[in-house]
Amino acid sequence: MPYAAITYRVKTGYEEEIAEIFGRFRQMPDPTLSRDDGSTAGKLLGTAVFIKDEFVVRVIHYEGDFAEVGKKVGAQAGTHLVEEELAPYLAEQRDTTTPEGFRAYFRNAVMRCISHLPPLTAGTGR
Repeated sequence: MPYAAITYRVKTGYEEEIAEIFGRFRQMPDPTLSRDDGSTAGKLLGTAVFIKDEFVVRVIHYEGDFAEVGKKVGAQAGTHLVEEELAPYLAEQRDTTTPEGFRAYFRNAVMRCISHLPPLTAGTGR
């Protein structure tokens, strides 16, 4: 099951305020990722957010189609509240008020995965 990482560049000195914003965010009630036609495209398994100086990284654990992760997260009301509260602390402003704007930011902020090691399978040595 893959992971993705989304970057946020923020102003330094606001780590606690940013931590509070993300601390209020709650997981969506239905983690299923659905395509426009209603078919299942995958599942959002979990997220974690890290901050260090001017960098915030959100790690997303999912299965299925990553493009559907952006659609699902962008359609969530809680995501827009976080974006609104986070705006004063961003080093670079962005437009995430529309679904298209959010998906464009989401696509552009994804870090390139250079290594993903699945857990070892017992007895195989891999």
